[in-house]
Amino acid sequence: MNPEPKKVLIITYYWPPAGGPGVQRWLKFVKYLPDFGVQPIVYIPENPTYPIVDEALVKEVSDKAIIIKHKIFEPYQLASLFSKNRTQKISSGIIPNQKKQSFLDKVYLWIRGNLYIPDARVLWVKPSVSFFEKYIQENNIDTIITSGPPHSLHLIGLELKQKLGVKWFADFRDPWTTIGYHKSLRLSNYAAKKHKALEHQVLNTADTIIVTSNTTKTEFQSITNTPIAVITNGYDTENVVKQALDSKFTLAHIGSFLSERNPKMLWESLVELINEITDFKSHLEIKLIGAVSQEVLETIDQFELNLYLNNLGYVSHSQAIAHQRKSQVLLLIEINSEDTKSIIPGKLFEYMVSGRPIIAIGPDGSDFAEIITNTNTGVFFDYTEKIKLKSVLLGFYNQFLEGKLQSNAVGLQQYSRKSLTGKLVEILNK
Repeated sequence: MNPEPKKVLIITYYWPPAGGPGVQRWLKFVKYLPDFGVQPIVYIPENPTYPIVDEALVKEVSDKAIIIKHKIFEPYQLASLFSKNRTQKISSGIIPNQKKQSFLDKVYLWIRGNLYIPDARVLWVKPSVSFFEKYIQENNIDTIITSGPPHSLHLIGLELKQKLGVKWFADFRDPWTTIGYHKSLRLSNYAAKKHKALEHQVLNTADTIIVTSNTTKTEFQSITNTPIAVITNGYDTENVVKQALDSKFTLAHIGSFLSERNPKMLWESLVELINEITDFKSHLEIKLIGAVSQEVLETIDQFELNLYLNNLGYVSHSQAIAHQRKSQVLLLIEINSEDTKSIIPGKLFEYMVSGRPIIAIGPDGSDFAEIITNTNTGVFFDYTEKIKLKSVLLGFYNQFLEGKLQSNAVGLQQYSRKSLTGKLVEILNK
């Protein structure tokens, strides 16, 4: 007789049909948890405001998961009545450069940062806690997981821990007060202190903290003695038809291309190669897939690279995977800041199994640099290494001309979603 599966309540905001990277982590954990004898119960908003929607992801939800929905009120729902495009961009992290922010941008950001702490989903906390005080006891649930951002979901875990004594795991897909956009929220001194206080309370009340990078672990260890486990994001097996490689020398960036992720050293290198190598411009294509900030597009125009630009906008996850497999080179760009060293973009792991070489640009000491180097999946550059970047681009171009451009990855299995789920279950059972 099989033992009763362990019930785990997972509280997350992003869930299909949400698109973008935020949905993938727990969608995939939930897919594999039943294989390890865990019954996932997933709590999500009934009427969310998702900046990106991908209906195709609904088919990937495990039929073994129990899904619970509860209504949520979000200020984005009101703000979108005035400017849907603006609120979608801000809620997805595309924040205009401070010098280019309109009066309405400034108002939205001030309201977002100062009236809704820690974020615009905080009004979901009290009704969720009220609902679960009864549900948890009636269904004999002793373990809950909250996933943020939005970090207000950790406040649900905090209250349930205090009221019911459940075992609580707080999963941080991104840091809290040190995340890149936090400084753009025009926080008052009161709001900044409130964020810090809530972060401290969450980190010191949870039974275990789960993070996606070693740098975030080190950062949190200066705030708490709570055990911290690192479980990165990963890749899953994808049913993608074998792709014919692009005929052009395509440099593809997949995902949000934020204003601060604007690698002028890359654009400069491409312009120089166009001027120095006769046929380079006839082969070059810059392929952008996902939300792209206006500042990035303006910079590409200033460098007169528009002739080579193919801006495809948002595509479904399955289409994004296909582009990863057929593009010649994949671009991974992170903001040049001390605060972003801990960021390991979720798409990195999909990039790594694509068979295509990665050109990654980020701050010196980035956590993802070590992963790329150790798996032999590409080359990392900090923002001072333009000469090296140009040289590697030329080397990749010559390999492209010879039909020999590819990645020869090693040691990827540790990053498979199923392996990572096994690691999660070990932590849950401690």
